Amino acid sequence: MFSGLSPLVIEDVVDEGKRIVVRARTPQDAAVCPVCGASSGRVHGYQLRTVADVPVDGRRVVVRVRVRRLVCPTRGCRHTFREQVPGVLERYQRRTARSTRQVKAVVKELAGRAGARLLAILAVGVSRHTALRALLRIPLPAERVPRVIGVDDFALRRRHRYATVVIDAETHERIDVLPDRTADTLEAWLREHPGVEVVCRDGSTTYAEAVRRALPDAVQVSDRWHVWHNLCEAALSEVKAHSTCWAPVLDAPLYAGPRAQTTLERWHQVHGLLDQGVGLLECARRLQLALNTVKRYARADRPERMLRVPKYRASLVDPYREHLRKRRAEDPAVPVKHLFEEIKALGFTGCLNLLHKYINQGRADAERSHISPRRLARMILTRPDNLKAEHRDLLARLIAACCEMTQLATTVRDFAALLTPHAGNADGLSRWIAQVRAADLPHLHAFTRGLDRDRDAVIAGLTLPYSNGPTEGVNTKTKRIARQMHGRAGFNLLRHRILLG
Repeated sequence: MFSGLSPLVIEDVVDEGKRIVVRARTPQDAAVCPVCGASSGRVHGYQLRTVADVPVDGRRVVVRVRVRRLVCPTRGCRHTFREQVPGVLERYQRRTARSTRQVKAVVKELAGRAGARLLAILAVGVSRHTALRALLRIPLPAERVPRVIGVDDFALRRRHRYATVVIDAETHERIDVLPDRTADTLEAWLREHPGVEVVCRDGSTTYAEAVRRALPDAVQVSDRWHVWHNLCEAALSEVKAHSTCWAPVLDAPLYAGPRAQTTLERWHQVHGLLDQGVGLLECARRLQLALNTVKRYARADRPERMLRVPKYRASLVDPYREHLRKRRAEDPAVPVKHLFEEIKALGFTGCLNLLHKYINQGRADAERSHISPRRLARMILTRPDNLKAEHRDLLARLIAACCEMTQLATTVRDFAALLTPHAGNADGLSRWIAQVRAADLPHLHAFTRGLDRDRDAVIAGLTLPYSNGPTEGVNTKTKRIARQMHGRAGFNLLRHRILLG
C-alpha cells in the first residue's frame, strides 16, 4: 500500500476516518549538499514536512515526515541545508512524487476545472489554478526539426484570430504552434529551424509565399484532399449549369417563378455589357451586383445554363400537400388563411408564414424532383464500384443527356486516378488539363487555372507519398481541446496542451 514511501522509515499509521496519516522519518544516511556536492551526516536540527500522498480507499493520505537539517562541511559554502529524498520528496513540493504524477496525468487530459472536479472525486483536493500550474509544469517534448513538416491554420476565434500548427508529417508528432498565420511568422520560424526539406500544406498562398522566401529549395506539397475538394465544387457547379439537359430525363420541372425571370434578365444585362467591352468589375458596379455573381453569369454561354432544378427540402407542410392541391384545384381563389385553418385542424403545427412561403415557392403545385444537383454530383464523384446497380443505371442515363455531362463524368474519373501517388502523374496531370480546356466546361476551366497557379506543389502532391492529412487530424483534436476549456484558454496554455499531444 505504501510501497512508494519505501525510501522513508515509516513509524506509525493512524486512521482518522476521513484521512489516513502516515508518520515517517528519513533514514540516517549521509546527504549531499545541493550547492557544493559535499556529503554530510552532521545534524544541525530537525524539521517536520507535511505532504499529500496518493489516496487509499477513497480517503486522503497525509505523510508527516521528520527531515534533518545538516551542516555543510565545506568552508565558505552555505552553513546548513535540508535533506531531500529523491523520488519521494522534492524541494518546495506539498505532494509526493507519485501523487504529482497522477495529478499531472489528469490535468494533461482535462486541464483546470474539469481536472479539479475529477481529482476531487479521487480524493485529491486541488483548485483549478493549482491544476493549471501543474499542467504548465509538465515539460514539453524536446524540440527538433524534422525533414518533412506539415503546416495548417486553426481558429483561435473564428473569423478573427488564427494560429498555425507545425507537425512532423512522417511521425505525426507536434513540433510547434505559432501565434498567427501570417507569412512573416512562418518565414521567421523556418529560418530559425533549418533542415526542413519538404513542406505539406493546403492551397494557402500565404504559407506558399513564406516557404518560398525562407526555403527556396524546399519541395512544397499541396494536399490531395483539398485539390479533390476544389474539383468537387467545380463539378457541382457544372451539374447545376446543365440542369436544363438532365432534368428532362427525369421529367423534373425547372423553376419558372419570378426568380427565374429575374435570372434571365440579369444574364442578358451582364452579357450585353460584356459584348460592349465593359469589364467584369464595371459590370458589377453598374448592375449593383457582387463581382462573383457577375463572374457566375459571365461563365454561362447561354441563359438556360442559369436555370436550376427547384430545391425541395423537408417541410412541415409536406404531409398536407395533397389536401392543399385539391382545395386550390376546387377553388383557386381560396385565401391562404383558410387553408391554414384547415390543415391546422388536421394536425399542422407550423405557422402561417411557413404556409405562405410554401405556396409562393410553388411547392404546393410543382412535382417533387427525383434527384437534386448535389446528389447527381455526388454520384459522379463516387467510385463506380461503390454505386448500387440502380444508381449506376440512373447515372448513365443522366450523363448521356448532353456531351458536356459525359465529358464531365469522364474527366472526373480520369482525375480520380491521379490521386494515387505515382511518378507518372505529372505527365498525366498535363494531359488532363489539356483535355479539360478542350471541353465546354467553364467551371472546370477555373479549377485548372487554380492548378496552374500552384502547379509544382500539385504535381508534388500527386507524385509524392506525403499528405497534409495528419495536420488536419491535429486540428480536429485542437478543436476538442478548445471546446473542453470553453474557449477560455490563452494562447500559451492552448499551445502547451497541443504540444503535449
